[in-house]
Amino acid sequence: MTSALILIDLMPRIVALPLAPHSGDEVLARCRALAASFRAGGRPVVLVRVERPNVAEQPPGSGFADDLVQDGDIVVVKRTVGAFYGTDLDEQLRKRGVDTVVVAGLVTTMGVESTARAASDHGYELEFVADAMSGLAADEHEFTVERSFPRFGAVRNTADYC
Repeated sequence: MTSALILIDLMPRIVALPLAPHSGDEVLARCRALAASFRAGGRPVVLVRVERPNVAEQPPGSGFADDLVQDGDIVVVKRTVGAFYGTDLDEQLRKRGVDTVVVAGLVTTMGVESTARAASDHGYELEFVADAMSGLAADEHEFTVERSFPRFGAVRNTADYC
């Protein structure tokens, strides 16, 4: 089994949003720890960010958080909510023999969930890092983590990987 970590939308403008139950800074710190653990184990790290389509200039804070991207990481720029549609993410994962994706990042009910559902549709096994993601509202995050995600894969915490 080869697993890859997929980190969604860890961009300053999204990290700064009023998120719950975890702050953007807490999620970013946990995602950094996850990425370091995956890199140390020789497993792929995928960093995904969104760009708004059909605009001349992206809003301030649309790049990745400082020092997040490291040499050897896979970088995906999406133009939809999820990271698979219109990108080469599936191709990048398949050529590395990935069969399991571990998903974290922002926002739980948007980019994270959309990417996870598409990963399932593509036949990947799924793992979710519940404390390394957060929502626009705590109840939305908790419902998704407790009720929806277990139907697609295993729900874990950062400590399970680091």
